[in-house]
Formats: sequence, C-alpha cells, structure tokens
Amino acid sequence: MTGRFIQIVEVGPRDGLQNEKAILSPDIRAEFVRKLEAAGARRIEAVSFVHPKYVPQMAGAEEAMAALPAEQGRSRIGLALNGKGYDRALGTGVDEVNVSLSVSTGFGVKNQGLTPDQQIEMLSAIVAGRANAEGADQGPPSLSATLSCVWGCPFDGEVSVDQVADMVGRVAELGVKEIALADTIGVADPWSVTRKVEAARKVASGAQLRLHFHDTRNTGLANAYAGIEAGVDILDASVGGIGGCPFAPGATGNLATEDLVYALHRGGFETGYDLDALIDTARWISTHLNRHVPSALSRAGQWPA
Repeated sequence: MTGRFIQIVEVGPRDGLQNEKAILSPDIRAEFVRKLEAAGARRIEAVSFVHPKYVPQMAGAEEAMAALPAEQGRSRIGLALNGKGYDRALGTGVDEVNVSLSVSTGFGVKNQGLTPDQQIEMLSAIVAGRANAEGADQGPPSLSATLSCVWGCPFDGEVSVDQVADMVGRVAELGVKEIALADTIGVADPWSVTRKVEAARKVASGAQLRLHFHDTRNTGLANAYAGIEAGVDILDASVGGIGGCPFAPGATGNLATEDLVYALHRGGFETGYDLDALIDTARWISTHLNRHVPSALSRAGQWPA
C-alpha cells in the first residue's frame, strides 16, 4: 500500500534509557528528545514518572520536561504506573500520559504491586479524575494505555488470546482511545501478532491500537510487518534499538527506529522521519551510553548511501 503513513512513536528517551547502566542527566535526556524531534519524531516518550529508587535512569522527569518548552506539532509523553505517577505528570508540560498496565498477574505485581483487576481500578480512578477536570480552562493531557506482557510474561509464562482480549476490552470500556499492545520480553511471532491484533480489535473497535515490540529474539521487524499488514498504523520504536525493562529478566532491546524506518521507506510507506538524522542520533546516544547500540543501520548506514 504505497504512500500509507505509519506513525512511529519514539520511545528511546524513556523505554530506551530505563534499562541502561549509564544514568544520563535530565539536560542530556532533554537534548536527546530535541535531536529526535529534529529527526522527525512528532510523538515521543520523553519521561517516566516512577520512583527514582527503582528506576534511577528516569530521575528528574520534572527537570527534563522543564527543559522542553511546548512546541506546536510535538507531543511529549510521560509514562505513569499508578495514580501518584499520573498526578506528578499533571504538574509538568507533558502533552500525553501513558498509563502502563499488565495483562499478566506476575508482571503486574512485580512491576507495580497491583494485579490486573487492581490496575483496572487504578485506571478507572484516573479516568474519573480526568472527567472532573475537563471543564477547567486547560484540560488534562490526553490519555493512553499500554498493556505489558501481551505475548508472554517472565513470571507466568504464556499469555493467551483470551487474557489479552479481556484486558483490552476492560480498558476500552473506560473510554481510553489508544491502547498499545506490548511485547515486553520479546517473545512474539508474526502469526500470534495477527491473532492478538484481531482479538483486540473485536473488543475495542472504538480505540486506536498501537504496537510495541522488542527485538530480544530477532523478531521485531517481522512482528512490525505483521501488525502493519493487520491494519495497525502506529508503532513504538527506540532509536539505536536501546532499551528493555528493569523488572522483566532478559527483556533487552527495543525495535530500532532507524531499522524500522529503513524497511518502511524501502516498502513505499511514509513516516516523516529523516533516516540520516536518525542514524546520527543513534551514534550520538551511543557515545553517552559508552557502548555500541545494537541497531543494524547505525553500523551499516542506509542504502543507497
């Protein structure tokens, strides 16, 4: 489908950095956001409102956002794991708040201290609070939800289509308009992507679906292809392929933004990204992380050169 636009939500400054040994200052993280936006990112996960005791890489979210004045056509997303994180986000300039939930009990308890039922209660309270604030002069930032461990849990094992459909349906019933399905530990395959996207669409026909893949087992691009073929137009990616989850053993590496953009551009899709600028940004962040990033394009460059 030549010319079809695929929106890529850049998650490097949050999901990309949260599992790195190097801890970057809020100023460097804000510069990272600006470089990604100069490369074409229009929606970007900029910060995470989690306790610095547990994720020190994300400390100073307020300072990072203060260094990113609002700009037209840019949307900076803040991640929240609970109501306290959501309240912190409201005190900053984020344009969107993405609330993370888990389809599986094991990961939900380990990551947030909440079962799936308790997470739905938490999200319901946030939605109710937003409804009360909508009459204010400046309404609350937009709200989305990411469901972790859609394709597998590091503690509970396999996650069924029925589990996913149940959680997606409950989130959609609360009125959340964008729901991301995340392969937190990188165990998905293209065929299961198709099945779970179809199941999610049946129970959330009024919501946009977004997909978040890790390349832990070298299936990220194949899974992205399957999601796009299934009709999904929004995917997460992390420049350089950096990232992972500190609470999920073995969860390494996001799908690299530049690798995904290269494949899409070669296939005739539009993304709005400058591939050369993305490669330069991947190489720039590698110097701050003191390691080579895993993306293919950061090593090989694009073609034709």
